[in-house]
Amino acid sequence: MLDTALWLLPVALAAGLVDAVAGGGGLITIPALLWAGLGPVEALATNKAQAVFGSATATIHFIRRGAIALREALPAVLLTFIGAAAGAVLVQHIDATALEHAIPLLLIGFALYFWFSPRVSDIDSHQRIGHGAFALTIGLGVGFYDGVFGPGTGTFFAIAYVSLLGYNLRRATAHTKLLNFTSNLAALLLFVSGGHVLWEIALVMAGGQLVGAWIGAHLVLRHGAALVRPILVVVSIAISARLLWEQVLG
Repeated sequence: MLDTALWLLPVALAAGLVDAVAGGGGLITIPALLWAGLGPVEALATNKAQAVFGSATATIHFIRRGAIALREALPAVLLTFIGAAAGAVLVQHIDATALEHAIPLLLIGFALYFWFSPRVSDIDSHQRIGHGAFALTIGLGVGFYDGVFGPGTGTFFAIAYVSLLGYNLRRATAHTKLLNFTSNLAALLLFVSGGHVLWEIALVMAGGQLVGAWIGAHLVLRHGAALVRPILVVVSIAISARLLWEQVLG
């Protein structure tokens, strides 16, 4: 088990870095965990356990640098937690087939938006809805989606912060990590209660997540849209390609 965990350490580091910048770290870690021989539920649970450390590290760094407005974000945090917990509880009763077919197309559309829209920059733009409405729709809805399915959650949060609240890409990425951490934690608590987490693997991978997330958070604040925009596009397309490939194989 320890040999497997050590092999997964650099995988977690890479995932933590990518996740801090643009989300999509699970695209790296979940296939690696499955390849290492974990069952689907164990892989998802262990992935949430190690990912919590990375998203927490990035979130703390963004808070310390003043990139997150905690008071404004609190309603979204609360409703994201509720949505993710509800999704994790109800996933066994929900047919995710429609989501599996729709999500790749949505992510490709978001990739095009990130690449071509003038709103995606280092400058704040016009706010379209209030923070309460954002929490009720995006926090609850995307949180629920993360509990049920998951791929592209960071992209959905980021696109919502940019297009609905008018955040620049630095602020959007910072607040996205806060909500990612919230949904990861909510799902993890339910997985822990079911005894599905392989802690020896999760804790070793957590070390890689801590380092990768710290590097990624620094890069976001230093380079802003010049770095985040192309990585968001690449990650969105990569997630879409993987999901479409799984549909073809299935």
